[in-house]
Amino acid sequence: MDGALLTFITQALQQVPGLALFLALAFGYAIGQIRLGPIQLGGVCGTLVAALLIGQLNISVDADIKNVFFMLFIFALGYSGGPQFFASLNAKGIQMGMFCLIEVIVVLALVLLATKIMNLDPGTAAGMMAGAATESAVVGTATDAISRLDLPATEIVRLQSNVVTAYSITYICGLITIVIVTSQLFPLFLRIDLKGEAEKLWAAMGGSVEQDGVSAAPTVVGRAYRIETSAGQSVAAVQQRLGQQSSIVLVKRKGYPLALSSSIKLHRGDQVLLMGYRGSLIEAADWLGTEIADTSTLSVALDTYDIVLLEPELAGLQLAELPLPAGVHVAAIRRGDQVLPALPATRLQLQDVLQIHDATALGRRTSEPLLSRIGKSLPDRLTSNIGIIGLGIALGTWLGSFTLKIGGIPFSAGTGGGVLVTGLALGWYHARRADLHTVNPDALALLKDLGLAGFIAGVGLSSGPQAIELVKQYGFTLPMLGVLIAVVPATVSLLAGHFLLKLSAPVLLGAIAGQQCSTPALSAIQNACGNSTPLLGYTITYAISNVVLPLMGPLIVGLTSSMQSG
Repeated sequence: MDGALLTFITQALQQVPGLALFLALAFGYAIGQIRLGPIQLGGVCGTLVAALLIGQLNISVDADIKNVFFMLFIFALGYSGGPQFFASLNAKGIQMGMFCLIEVIVVLALVLLATKIMNLDPGTAAGMMAGAATESAVVGTATDAISRLDLPATEIVRLQSNVVTAYSITYICGLITIVIVTSQLFPLFLRIDLKGEAEKLWAAMGGSVEQDGVSAAPTVVGRAYRIETSAGQSVAAVQQRLGQQSSIVLVKRKGYPLALSSSIKLHRGDQVLLMGYRGSLIEAADWLGTEIADTSTLSVALDTYDIVLLEPELAGLQLAELPLPAGVHVAAIRRGDQVLPALPATRLQLQDVLQIHDATALGRRTSEPLLSRIGKSLPDRLTSNIGIIGLGIALGTWLGSFTLKIGGIPFSAGTGGGVLVTGLALGWYHARRADLHTVNPDALALLKDLGLAGFIAGVGLSSGPQAIELVKQYGFTLPMLGVLIAVVPATVSLLAGHFLLKLSAPVLLGAIAGQQCSTPALSAIQNACGNSTPLLGYTITYAISNVVLPLMGPLIVGLTSSMQSG
């Protein structure tokens, strides 16, 4: 590149750091889209790589800009995760929470051991923990904690730079490692056919499997039959045999629809339309009649809406046990950011969002009284209450200003921890009050992604010049530690889940991916399974780890700082 052009670009980026920040986002997300087999860095890690490269031009980003991005991210993280975090605090959640406990204890022990042996500084130790545990939020909480240390400004900048550099190195190693071991090596260690185990679990939960072994979709379907074997039976009798998993939603006689009533006697040649779970409808032809291939003349209007599960007595029930009116079925279950398989044996959890397919004559107006016993209907939300975000961040910042000394060591949740706690509380409250004007989920997702990526870009740009020095200092040691700190807690969890909890392999591997907060690992496991059963383990451990691990940032900084001073 021409020297004059390089000088012009450098001066432009140094004078307008915002330009460098958004260029890092643009190039970073392009880098993050590159896929090598099951491995994909993602936008956040790609942004960090781009920011470190651009940062070699000595670009300084104001700390307040980085803090604003981080507060937006950590609030959105808490707000979106609050409902599922508190819903996980039950007997089942506490059992699955053992995976998060293993993650925290083993990772902390390994990081502290490495700090003792290698004399790591607090920044490098915290970055190594964030990267090996593949939890980007730890970068923010750790850098915030470092800013509160009683150290010279230049030393604080150096330690914060080490957080980012150590994170970038160990994250890549930790990500690749956890994807490979969970989806490829652990099934070999357990000596199982992972796809076969997933199919067995899917079938045991009431799902149907096609002959080629691929799980059928969608879950809720409609099928039409010409009445033969069941002629003379009433709609009520047929409905009783169908059970709660399917319903008669339309009866046609001689081409004309009848007013649906439980007392109608079915005649030979009547055409009926059934709606329900695919598995329950496949064998209906054996006792109902011949299935009709052309259903163009048999259709009903479906009213689709969302209900948030709030009734404590229903938590832990299987989906098939949910008291739903005839003609009303759950098409999908959204738990946090994930969509679970809506199978008859899927166990429900408080704050699950149920997507309802309602084929009753008057739709929601008919079903609302019964559905109100389950929870509250979610209104369509196209706008967001920005005041909630402002209030949560303001309260969290105030909460994070307090310091507590334990054994002479000062601990503070910091801005990140305080805002995370208020986000959790407000997210939980607004899940309980689904009728209130809250934050649009899509806006919340954008806030979370943009906040984290913007923060990572800012600290990466500022850390660019120091990154090379840290790499020269530790060489291949940090990558090897990243692999070790990813593998050891995952292996301990595998042994505990297999021999103590007796979990099925798909659920166990999903739980391990959740304790690492690793979406790429989950995707690789699901691809290996051929269905979404790993989500049954992933959602609970992810909800807990996504809250607990960020709080480890200030803890690891406090502990390693005390080790150095001692």
